[in-house]
Parts: sequence; structure tokens; C-alpha cells
Amino acid sequence: MALQGPEEVGEQVEEPEDLDDQDASSISPAEEITLPPGPGGDEEPGEAFLLPWDRFSAWLHCICVVGFDLELGQAVEVIYPHHSKLSEKEKTSICYLSFPDSNSGCLGDTQFCFRFRQGSNRKSSLGCFLENTDRDAPPCLKREQGHYYGYVYFRQVRDKSLKRGYFQKSLVLISKLPYVTFFHSLLKIMAPEYFEKQEPCLEAACNDVDRWPMPHPGRVLTLPIMGVVIKVRIPTCYDKAGTSQLVHRLHQSDSLVSIVLPTIHEVDLFRCFHPVFFHIQMLWELVLLGEALVVMAPSPAESSETVLALVSCISPLRYCSDFRPYFTIHDSEFKEYTTRTQAPPSVILGVTNPFFAKTLQHWPHIIRIGDMKQAGEVAKQMKVKKLKNLKTLDSKPGVYTAYKPYLNKDEEIIKQLQKGVQQKRPSAAQNAILRRYFLELTQSFIIPLERYVASLMPLQKSISPWKSPPQLRPFVQQDFMKTLEKAGPQLTSRLKGDWIGLYRHFLKSPNFDGWFRSRKREMTQKLEALHLEALCEEDLQQRIQKHTEVEVVDLVLKLKDKLSQAEREQLPVRPGTLSKLRAHIEAVILTLPEDLQGILHKPPTS
Repeated sequence: MALQGPEEVGEQVEEPEDLDDQDASSISPAEEITLPPGPGGDEEPGEAFLLPWDRFSAWLHCICVVGFDLELGQAVEVIYPHHSKLSEKEKTSICYLSFPDSNSGCLGDTQFCFRFRQGSNRKSSLGCFLENTDRDAPPCLKREQGHYYGYVYFRQVRDKSLKRGYFQKSLVLISKLPYVTFFHSLLKIMAPEYFEKQEPCLEAACNDVDRWPMPHPGRVLTLPIMGVVIKVRIPTCYDKAGTSQLVHRLHQSDSLVSIVLPTIHEVDLFRCFHPVFFHIQMLWELVLLGEALVVMAPSPAESSETVLALVSCISPLRYCSDFRPYFTIHDSEFKEYTTRTQAPPSVILGVTNPFFAKTLQHWPHIIRIGDMKQAGEVAKQMKVKKLKNLKTLDSKPGVYTAYKPYLNKDEEIIKQLQKGVQQKRPSAAQNAILRRYFLELTQSFIIPLERYVASLMPLQKSISPWKSPPQLRPFVQQDFMKTLEKAGPQLTSRLKGDWIGLYRHFLKSPNFDGWFRSRKREMTQKLEALHLEALCEEDLQQRIQKHTEVEVVDLVLKLKDKLSQAEREQLPVRPGTLSKLRAHIEAVILTLPEDLQGILHKPPTS
């Protein structure tokens, strides 16, 4: 059974705030013209009906320019497109998160990303299109529900003409999509152009994005931006895990393509974990179990990459707790996450300000990383440090925790990576080895759970067309544990250790809760689909002969309700099932008197 991931859980959306009094009618000229179809291949059914700015909104919420004002501090100077809405709280978050902490000393150009809580509940007019995108996306690439990502290109250069002596500005892409590599690549094209030519080129870039096709998983897309053409493929949940479906080189037909991205979201795991790579297996356990983790790094770039690497190391499982690739003392959740009156929440924080060494010293697991530029050297073996040694935290890299891993250490992967460093193995190869290691470890862990959950599905023969679909059997922890003796992870993993203890701990975690909710939803939809297929095989004409007119009308209404539910939820039915059921319903309606036919043919009132 294919690995499936969980839905977003525990996402709380706050009450809407007063949005800026921007004139919603001040829309870029692109809104006033009819846009041609996107250039990314054949247009999907329904895309022709998209409104201006719908395509842009499918990729980005908005583009912000954040500058530094001597009197006001950081401030959002401009938002594109001009009609985009951000609450004051969202703007404040973007302002503080778009600049490195003053102690980071990031001269030149720096790229990093952050994630912040959505401040107001906005309904999108793209509901059905975005649901299609999410349905086929892998768990880790589904659109965020209650959070935005901010992708930052920050420039700081000396400028004697300015009072402060420095030019400091960030170009920020705000999106619901976790396409980290893609958006950072996009910024490398857009930001230098913007810093040179200012706002007119941002408007042109927005118009380019609004001509892109929708971000459908499985399609190879060619995306023109500011005279450059990017070629990407968004993975699907049906792809074989650990493989890339996009050809890495250009074909003759790609004469206009400038950049081919082999991945839209994956960070370099080896580079990120190199400072602590003797402890990668323990870190995998901590992320799997949803433990509270803080990453202390020298810069926002290293902080955000390390947090994203941690979150992705349990792929294809989706990490279901909160995570902040870059977190500052100005964050609206600062008090919530640093309080000592309760246990730290299930969250991974990436920080750069040394102040956090004191504020978060009560946290159970702290990762301190040094400069990632040393990744070409053989890392020194670093022992796990107990939390009582926190006074050394702001100077010495390492992992500070009292956690005792459930699984025995895998020395083989450490030796393999160390040998790669000594032999100057390419970074991409080291990254691929580590990514495959994490993938196989996660699959070994999740396959027994998949197998047990599949056994909770009722037999197909128990599905009767004239009864409600049967319910899934409940998940019983003791029953699952019994299956591990013969069909546990030992079938696919060489690792020894307390697997039972690891499963017990995992079953209490947000990651299990999210994964199981998603699997339960998928299986329930499958039961509904099988029930519909069973109905299609029935002779409805013969069935209604034994019933009164009132009962037949009731049956038609129920069948129409099931049909609309199936279309709305896009149930996984066999091709032709819904049209066949529609024909059956129509045939039954035609047996009724004309006045009832007219009533049943009327569309339902909203």
C-alpha cells in the first residue's frame, strides 16, 4: 500500500483583524485584459474560466518589499499586486522575520525562509482548483492551512549616502506552498533585477506569474519570469518514493528554457546535518515523536535550512506539529513558546539570537550548529551534552539533551558518509545517500502501521447497496502491538533496539494523530466509493416496483445527494460510475408523474 500522509492538524486560525484600507480597485493593468492560456502544456479543464490574478494567487499570496526606516524600523514599503490584503499583525510578522537579527552580521545577499501564523481567515475563490492540487500532492507538499511561508532575499551593503551607512532591504515572496527550492531559485532571478530597476520590474514579474499554469502535481511546467524560463515538475503522491520524475538536462525542444530544477522543495540534508551528523538517527526519532526542538544557528539561512531538513527527514510522513524555520523575539508566539509555566509545545524553532540560549534553556532538546561552510571537512565526533552544560551553549556546537534513543546507533551510515567526505564524494551524492537512509528508515517504521490499518477495512462482500456503508474497525493499540512480533520493522530494517517503545511513544504524538486521521478519511471515502459502485450494479427499475411513489421520490433524493457528495469529495470510483448512476436516477425519475419529474429536475436551492 502506498504511503499516505496526514492532513493538517491543530491549525487554529485567529479571528479576522481589520485589514488595511487599501483601495481594492487599485489593480494592476493586467486585471483589465484577457490573459492567454498558461504556457505550461495543455490547459486543464476549467482553467479557461479563471479570473485575472487567479493564477497568481495559486502560486503566491503577494510579494512584499521590506525596508529599514531610521524612525520606524523595519516597514513594509510596498505590496504587489496592490490589491493583495495583509492584516496589520501579518505585516508586523513579515517585517521582523524578513531581516536577520542585528548580531548575525549578514553583509551582501542572504536567502532564507520563515513561516508564520495566518492572522485572518481568507476564503479563496480557487477552492476546487486548489483541492485538486492538494489531492494529488505528496503529504509534505500540500498547501498550508493556517500558515504562510515567507521566502526572503535580503541585501545589506555599505552606502555612505544613507544616515545608517548601510542599504538594507528584503524582497519577500508570501505563499501557502512549501516549494522552498523553487521560490529561492525564483528570488535569485527577481531580486537582483528589483534592486537595480526598482518597482516597475515587480509589476512585470507579477504579470508573468499570472500567466503561469496552475501548480498541478505531475505536470512538467515551463514558467517564464523576467526573460528567464524555469522548467519544473511538481511531484505527486503516486511517484515512487525517493525518485525524481523530471529529466535533469535540457532537450532540443527546450531551446527557450534557461533553468531546469530537479527538485522544487528538497534541501541539502547532508550540508544541513553535517555539524551534528553523528546524531542523525536520534534527531530522526525526536522529529518522528514530535518532540520540542530548538535549533540555534549563526544565521537565518542556516537556521531555516536546518529546521526544514529536520521536518523533511521523516518524509514521506508529514510533520504535523508547528515548525518555524526562523523565529525571533518579536514573534507573536514568543511568549506562548518561551513560557516556563507549562511544558514546551510540540514545535521546532530555528533561532539566531543568543538571547534564546537563556530563554529556552528549559527546553528538552537543543541543537547548536556552527558555520555550515565547514561541511567539506570530516566532522569531529561530538558527544550528546547534558542540559546542565547549557552555559557553554552559545559557543560550542552539539546536541544538548537527556533523551535516550530507542534504537541502537547505526554505525554503517556514519562510516559511509565519513568515507564520502574523505574521498571528496560530490555533495549531491552525499545528500542522496542520507535522503535514501531516512526514507528507508521511515518506511520500515510506517509499513507495519499501514498493514495494520489496512486490516481495519471491512471486506468488500459486507457492502450492501441498500444499507449504509460499513464503518472502519477501531484502531486498538494492543492488537497493533501484537502484529509487530511477526510483521514488524525487523522485516525491512537491520536496526535493533526498542522498536515497541518507539511505537508506543509515536502513537501518542501529533504525527500519528495526523497520519491516522488522513488514512481514516481516505479509507472512509473508499468505502463510500465501493458503495456507489454496488448501487450502480443494482436494477433500480425492478427495485422501485415494490415501493410507493413517496418512497421512490425519497430514494431519488438520497441517490442525488450521494451523487453530489461523490462529485464534491471526488471519491475514488471506477471511471464511468457516476455517469452510470446519473443515468439510473434519470430512468427512475421518468417513471414518476410529470409534476414530480419537474420538481426532481430542479437544481437544489442554496
